[in-house]
Amino acid sequence: MKKRFDILTIFPEALRPYLSSSLLGKAEEQGLVEFHCHQLRDWASDKHRRVDDETYGGGEGMVFKPEPLVAAIEALKKNYRRGRVIYLSPQGRLLTQAVVEELLGYDELMLVCGRYEGVDERVLDSWVDEEISLGDFMLCGGEAAALAVVESVTRLVPGVVGKASSLLDETFTHGFLEYPHYTRPEEFRGMKVPEVLLNGHHGEIKKWRRQEALKRSLKKRPDLLEKAKLGAEDLAFLKSLGWRPK
Repeated sequence: MKKRFDILTIFPEALRPYLSSSLLGKAEEQGLVEFHCHQLRDWASDKHRRVDDETYGGGEGMVFKPEPLVAAIEALKKNYRRGRVIYLSPQGRLLTQAVVEELLGYDELMLVCGRYEGVDERVLDSWVDEEISLGDFMLCGGEAAALAVVESVTRLVPGVVGKASSLLDETFTHGFLEYPHYTRPEEFRGMKVPEVLLNGHHGEIKKWRRQEALKRSLKKRPDLLEKAKLGAEDLAFLKSLGWRPK
């Protein structure tokens, strides 16, 4: 069964061009995924198609009303087999590769994009399964975050990436960063490709890549190493670089 994404937004026209491009567009053409961008205003009940209102208790900004959102969620979820409703929010669970792999297990993902001050809390309490965040920063709305979820999950769908083996050594797959890459020319402005990559010895290349990935992680994201899947050889190498686990 193909994976289905439903994105609820007041700016569907901003998302469709991106979803139709590159790897995502090809995946949809091949029938591996479905992307549906829905205009939330289509579920508004008044002639002005209003989806927001002032917040109770006073304060700046507007809040998405519960009626259109709940009507949209219930209508779209009616034919779901095994789906999940996600609200993109800075208060949510951080989107990591582990979370992406978890979301891959659902047949349908409904992504609710907030705006303004957010949505009525009652919607989150009873109609949303979870909130997901890209990090500790603010965006104008949930659309960019929704695209991040769509792309990160879609590329793991079997058949989307040409060589499935290329996914095995990516950044975060083993809990740390990926090794560095080089291509032609062999020398560029005095900087040469590491000799080990030119000798054709696959065992040496594999070991070099593993160590370079660990070295890069230690330099750029040492926090990842505390949770990474490390063997005795990995630990010995890291300790030779001065790393000590907390």
